[in-house]
Amino acid sequence: MRKDAPEKTWENHIKIFMKQITILLAEDHTIVREGFRRMLELEDDLKVVGEAQDGRQAVEMAKQLHPDVVLMDVAMPMLNGLEATRQVIKTIPTTRVLILSAHGDFAYVTNAMESGAVGFLLKQSSADEVYRAIREVYQGKTFFSPSISKRLDHFDPPSSGRVGRIRKATELTSREMEVLQLVAEGKANKQTAAELGIGTKTVEKHRGHLMQKLDIHNTAGLTRYAICAGVIDGSIQFATG
Repeated sequence: MRKDAPEKTWENHIKIFMKQITILLAEDHTIVREGFRRMLELEDDLKVVGEAQDGRQAVEMAKQLHPDVVLMDVAMPMLNGLEATRQVIKTIPTTRVLILSAHGDFAYVTNAMESGAVGFLLKQSSADEVYRAIREVYQGKTFFSPSISKRLDHFDPPSSGRVGRIRKATELTSREMEVLQLVAEGKANKQTAAELGIGTKTVEKHRGHLMQKLDIHNTAGLTRYAICAGVIDGSIQFATG
């Protein structure tokens, strides 16, 4: 009995001094968010410090909490995960953003990385894979779900065509990305202006700039682009529009 005591004491010391990785969950579906939180709470070194249900809330909570890692969904209301990632990284460079998505095509992954994310995790991933992803990005590494990593190793992206066009999203300013999302969600200029707290003429100006940059000149085209780039969820758009 006495022989085992030092070992148990040492284990207790390790647990006491273990650095917990603080995590902010950004996911608009409550049931998915709660599932991730409960799963992460099972690990002693992982601590969920906040939950955001849209991109804007994620940015504000990140500023307040300075989490080590943000698990960021892509298609969220108010502000999509790509633009939220860009704003979080700009404000808190020490925070590592790990993208969550049900879709793993090259365009999504490329846009995520160019927005500042350091990893891309499919929502179908196992619990062990999620734990590993968080720990690796916290240590300064990058992480991709194995199925994505395999495809990236054997894929040479074209500079033109669908992938090249979608990558143009990273050339848009933060405000242009916000306008793009609201336009694609079916908001009129007046509604967009009210949502963003700016004038209608300013919205029109931003809309003109993003159309010029993307070489798309109608609302339907912008909506299709936003869906392909992961800015909005296509199923939600068509269900509501």
